[in-house]
Amino acid sequence: MITLRKKQPTVTAEKALHIVIADDVHEIVELVRGWLEEAGHTVTCAANGRDVMRLLREKSFDVLITDIVMPEGDGWDAILAVNRLRPATRILAISGGGRNMPADACLRVAKGVGADQILKKPFNRAQLIAALHQVSPR
Repeated sequence: MITLRKKQPTVTAEKALHIVIADDVHEIVELVRGWLEEAGHTVTCAANGRDVMRLLREKSFDVLITDIVMPEGDGWDAILAVNRLRPATRILAISGGGRNMPADACLRVAKGVGADQILKKPFNRAQLIAALHQVSPR
C-alpha cells in the first residue's frame, strides 16, 4: 500500500492571501488551486459567476481570479458584484476567449468594468504568480 503525504505549502508570497477562483473548466480550477496552495494561499473555488456572488455575500476575499466566459453568471457579472459588494477585493481576470469574442477583447472589457489585472489563457504557474503579485493587496 502506498501512502501519499500532503505536500507542505511553500509560501512564496509576502502575505498569504484568501483567494476565490471562478472558472467553469474544473481542470483549470484544480490546476490554479494547486499552484496557489503550493504558494501558501487559501483558496475557495467557484464554477461560475453566480457561485462567486453567493460566496461574496458570505465572506470577503483578498483576490478574485475569474474567467470571463462562463455559463450561469460570467466573469463580468462577478467583477461587477465584487465592485459592489466587496470593493477592497482585488480582481485578476483570465480568459481564453469565447465563441463570439477573442480573449484580448474579453480581457479589455474586463479591465474596463473593473478588473485590476488581466491574464490571457493559456498561462503557466510563473505567469499566474507574477500577475497575482501585481494585483495583490499591499
